[in-house]
Amino acid sequence: MKGFVFHGPGQASWQDVPDPAVKEPTDAIVKVGAVSICGTDLHILKGDVPEVVPGTVLGHEAVGEIVEVGGDVRTVRPGDRVLISCITSCGRCRYCREGTYGQCMGGGGWILGHLIDGTQAEYVRVPWADLSVHPLPNALPAADAVLLADIFPTSYEVGVLNGHVRPGDTVTVVGAGPVGLAAVATARLFSPERVIAVDLVPARLEAARRCGADAVADVREDPGQLVADLTDGLGADVVMEAVGVPESFELCTRVVRPGGHVANIGVHGRPVTLHLEDLWIKNVTITTGLVDTRSTPMLLRMAAAGRLPTGQLVTHTFPPAQMEEAYEVFAKAGETGALKVVAGEERHAEVAVPAA
Repeated sequence: MKGFVFHGPGQASWQDVPDPAVKEPTDAIVKVGAVSICGTDLHILKGDVPEVVPGTVLGHEAVGEIVEVGGDVRTVRPGDRVLISCITSCGRCRYCREGTYGQCMGGGGWILGHLIDGTQAEYVRVPWADLSVHPLPNALPAADAVLLADIFPTSYEVGVLNGHVRPGDTVTVVGAGPVGLAAVATARLFSPERVIAVDLVPARLEAARRCGADAVADVREDPGQLVADLTDGLGADVVMEAVGVPESFELCTRVVRPGGHVANIGVHGRPVTLHLEDLWIKNVTITTGLVDTRSTPMLLRMAAAGRLPTGQLVTHTFPPAQMEEAYEVFAKAGETGALKVVAGEERHAEVAVPAA
């Protein structure tokens, strides 16, 4: 079969790789129907995630069809159409029993495209299949459903829930890429007074408005002043970091109000300065985290009911053989207008977006 293989920082290719096989009785083999590229995949290609060794098939977001299961798998069977979660969970360890599947100690957590071969291939082996794949409603298109593998549960759990968004809050989302846009949309579920999106790409700020942002700000034009103007100088109740660079994190800590929450979602490849000399007196809560995907079943139901703006985030689609081109388009999002890039045989027609 073919897969997209990481060869080291800046090097990857779509090439022949061995077919996956059932290794444990809890495994499933899935024929991939649609797969998306995540910002974390770009961090891997930059060398920011050293645990990923050369020769690994990348990817942790996909939908597909079960083609084989191990003898202990009970909840799915060959022929089932499923969402592959970005998080694998054994269901037995202390963390899994607490619902914090991202910290699984039984061989799970974020392993696909990280510690084992991932989803950007024609077939993928999914360990602990009973808890790591989700049956899909037939009415939910693959290009919509694939966004439930990672970005929507990540934004909802690590951003909205960790940030304790409440009715009447002012919420600021720094970074209007796919995760930031999903954070805008899922924050709206809690009836905040306003949601402010910050980015430097005009097309992404316009996408944020379509996802429910009440105000937008160019990061180069003092977004802190906009937040101050809208909150009578108080600052935002909840600020979410959805980029993964030091400058965006430090911006978050500047615009949060005393007693507010900073929820870091972004994957950071460089050290960040924590200005405790300013923050120690402000009663600010800062959270980090890896998604647990415990919200995925609920989000799937909402997507199937048309309650989440999944489809409008998919801006580009490619056949699997053009995975290298898909990565290039996603990596140059400022030039291409890319939000979410999907590859696979089950896919929507490409969606046109405004030029940046």
